[in-house]
Amino acid sequence: MTLRTGMYLQDRYEILEQVGAGGMSVVYKAKCHKLNRLVAIKILKEEFSSDSNFVGKFKMEAQAAARLSHPNIVNVYDVIDEGDLHYIVMELIDGVTLKTYIARKGKLEIKESIGIAIQVAQGIGAAHEQHIIHRDIKPQNMIISRDGKVKVADFGIARGVSTQTMTSAAMGSVHYISPEQARGSYSDARSDIYSLGITMYEMVTGRLPYEGDNTVAIALSHLEDAMVPPAVYNPEIPVSLERIILKCTAKKPENRYGSANELIADLRKALVQPDGEFVQDLNGQRALKGQTIQISNKDLARIKEQHTPVREEPMREYRRPVGEAAVTRYPEDRRRPSDRRDNRREEPEDEVNSHIERLLAGAGIVVAIIIVAVLIVVFSKLGGLFQSGSGLLGKETTMESQSEEIPTNDMGETLKDTEVYMPDVLELPEDLAEAKLKENFLSMRPTYQTSEVVEKGCVISQDPEYGTVVSKYSHVNVVVSLGSDKIDLTTLNLETMSVASARRLLEDRGLTVQLVEEENETEEKGKLLRYEPEKAAEHGTVTLYVSAGPHVELVPVPDLVGKPESDALALLGEAGLTPGETFTENSDTVPKGSIIRQEGGENGQIEVGGSISYVVSSGPEKRQQRYVASINDVYDLSNLIGPGAGGANFTVLVRLHQKEADGTDIYRTLTDAKTINGSTLLPISYTSIESMNGSSEGEIEVVDTESEAVLKTYPLTFFPMD
Repeated sequence: MTLRTGMYLQDRYEILEQVGAGGMSVVYKAKCHKLNRLVAIKILKEEFSSDSNFVGKFKMEAQAAARLSHPNIVNVYDVIDEGDLHYIVMELIDGVTLKTYIARKGKLEIKESIGIAIQVAQGIGAAHEQHIIHRDIKPQNMIISRDGKVKVADFGIARGVSTQTMTSAAMGSVHYISPEQARGSYSDARSDIYSLGITMYEMVTGRLPYEGDNTVAIALSHLEDAMVPPAVYNPEIPVSLERIILKCTAKKPENRYGSANELIADLRKALVQPDGEFVQDLNGQRALKGQTIQISNKDLARIKEQHTPVREEPMREYRRPVGEAAVTRYPEDRRRPSDRRDNRREEPEDEVNSHIERLLAGAGIVVAIIIVAVLIVVFSKLGGLFQSGSGLLGKETTMESQSEEIPTNDMGETLKDTEVYMPDVLELPEDLAEAKLKENFLSMRPTYQTSEVVEKGCVISQDPEYGTVVSKYSHVNVVVSLGSDKIDLTTLNLETMSVASARRLLEDRGLTVQLVEEENETEEKGKLLRYEPEKAAEHGTVTLYVSAGPHVELVPVPDLVGKPESDALALLGEAGLTPGETFTENSDTVPKGSIIRQEGGENGQIEVGGSISYVVSSGPEKRQQRYVASINDVYDLSNLIGPGAGGANFTVLVRLHQKEADGTDIYRTLTDAKTINGSTLLPISYTSIESMNGSSEGEIEVVDTESEAVLKTYPLTFFPMD
């Protein structure tokens, strides 16, 4: 069943627009009129609704995700069967997938990648604590909201640990699949960690570690091929992060992180100690450092069976038995990330000889082509001389040839055999222009530029001009139109979209969007009325005219500042307004019970029935004099995590640190440990901090309680107070 805009489900959910589609389902944006909020509705496609297996798999996603409640997991609100219609109601996220974000930026910054990875690990870690394995972790299933929070979505093939199977149905997307999933073996939480490791690899390098001509080849690469360390493609990757990625993507599950919490701990350390040695050593990492790894007899036999000599490629990976370290050969101009020293391999003598033979054969072909070209030019020149009336064979020219018309130029002079008139190729398509020039023994040398007048692919100008006498076989410079460089907005159907969708579509194309509200008696508030211009230049501005709804009566906002609260309430009542939020605040200048300031209204006016908030004075603040120090600052955690990590959480405390006379460290907690968001500004503001030992020096420390690392220090000086 195809849903249309304006349809209602359960007399509650109004369909607004289609926002996505997958292999099994279609996703719509809808409005829940019962709770007055926007939601996403994922509907099973009609061709699968009668298949009990597909319906069961579809419901499995809802059952798995509905058990989870976490800031980094897309919430599921409801699952509904309505006849042959099966759908899930879930949280609507305004943002883009991580896959799209990587595609736009090419590759992500290191801190940004770590911040995103921490959020994803927090989400899948919460699922693992509920004994739910996602089994399809990939950037397409990670959504980055506009405020930087990352959420994991699509638990379509998730299962409880106790119900894991060993069939191919357990497989996720082949580029991110773990070796045990590709093998059809038992998969657990470490399979999700492997897929997250592949995702981190893609974030920091902008490419996938394994590619192939088909899904089978890619799956075999996960099983057998050694991974090129990410620092080969991005030397800026710190040692700690590279080791984390290699540990996540170890072939054997026992060599990976045992849980998402272990991974999160190392990722947080990587932010503070990018060159730290805290990641536990693995077989794969020891191999990269050149250390010896014991290989079993069984694995050695498999290596001998699979080995074939290297003959052509300057860089390749030798396949190896599953679970053991692999030896990777690198190009001569690249360095291994483990020691960063040039590793050059010697080619066998027969391979060098083979290369020389191929080079000589190629050189012979090139020489032959050059000789043939020279002969063609010589004979064509001689042919022109033989056909000339004054040429070598002039005495034997027939009467018929002598009677032919001889070309002349504008001065009545006879054209030479080596000259032609320049033909007219203006506004011809590029291929036709080139053919016409070839017919006149001329070659085309094109350049390209944009044009608002000449159709794309046609000639804008030519040099020499039409009718000019030119030498045969000379070059003609032509300028070919690239068409208009402006974006034709009429093809985007903006008038059928919501303002948010139209704005997102335009911004995705690099345009700046300006919103202008207009009163409209017929269109509801927020409706897109029109846009200007119809064609926009690259990085230009597009104005969207949005309905502000019918005309609203406005009244002046009364001035409440300095008046007693009772008088302020009377003024609000006379103006047809209501009091909003009220607060109290100490003041040395405003009498107790009077208004300090007010908020509400715009440009001194407000809609009839609106509310005005205000702050009431509680009088002067009582102060006590003592020996204290004070500080007023703010610590921005995003400086540590980087952009795009608004969903990462840290548990921090603030404490006072001083030293006794004998050098002993003493501490006093100023703010108890609490978990805060990575984008939070942590206030470091204390007006009276008493010295613990009467000394005049000390410092405030911001501490990560999980790693016990001191994130920031602020020096203090204590002064005696009367």
